[in-house]
Amino acid sequence: MEPTMESQIRKQKRQSKEELVDVMKGDIGFCGWVILILSAFLTAIMFPLSIWFCVKVVKEYERAVVFRLGRIISGKARGPGLMFVLPCTDTFIKVDLRVLSFAIPPQEILTKDSVTTTVDGVVYYKIDNAISSVANVSNVHLATQQLAQTTLRNILGTQSLSSILSNREEIAHNIQAILDTATHEWGVNVERVEMRDVRLPVQMQRAMAAEAEAVREARAKVVAAEGEMNASRALKEASMVMMESPAALQLRYLQTLNTIAAENNSTIVFPLPVDLFQGLLNKK
Repeated sequence: MEPTMESQIRKQKRQSKEELVDVMKGDIGFCGWVILILSAFLTAIMFPLSIWFCVKVVKEYERAVVFRLGRIISGKARGPGLMFVLPCTDTFIKVDLRVLSFAIPPQEILTKDSVTTTVDGVVYYKIDNAISSVANVSNVHLATQQLAQTTLRNILGTQSLSSILSNREEIAHNIQAILDTATHEWGVNVERVEMRDVRLPVQMQRAMAAEAEAVREARAKVVAAEGEMNASRALKEASMVMMESPAALQLRYLQTLNTIAAENNSTIVFPLPVDLFQGLLNKK
């Protein structure tokens, strides 16, 4: 489904570019040709002084949208390199094609589960079509920033707090797709959106910390109970083995005395085993 969506968006972009180029084509009229000829004549008379006003340099990462008597020349941007303009009839606007970024200011959002949180982010975008960015929107950078803020608030308002904290990558991808679809008519390509920080109120942080602590204590009690149960089972099995062999109890008793003597330097009273006197008692 995703490749199909991307192909449809690309077709829409191409159609919008072609429609824009067709709109910009047209005759400048009789008066326009008169002004254009006079401008070229004055430029030729004042040569070589006029060369400093006619030749412009466009950098590699820039494109220039040239307006001649209010119309875009040939329906496409110029550059990079040298560019010739007539000083009286031509005006131009330079457009930066590099990847730009801006930080979304912290937005106070009420989530789906009625929790107030503050979220900020970063958007990376670049201009693909210089003519669309100049002709279709007044200020493409400001419009993209405001649209990003609005989209962030709208998307996060439909999510719960747990979803925002656990699915940040998926939410950022959805915001990027919505922004890219909405700004392609402006000649803008949104490449990446990142949610930078999610801030919670102090009371909510304390409540979540108390909840996490209670969960950990419950798990610790369960683990301790399981350990006691396993230990009791092992002691039961050991007692059954000792009941089958009384000598095993005496050996265990001697091992305990050996351990105590090795750890603490003290006097140990060692009683004689009762089993030694059983033979004497039986004789009596």
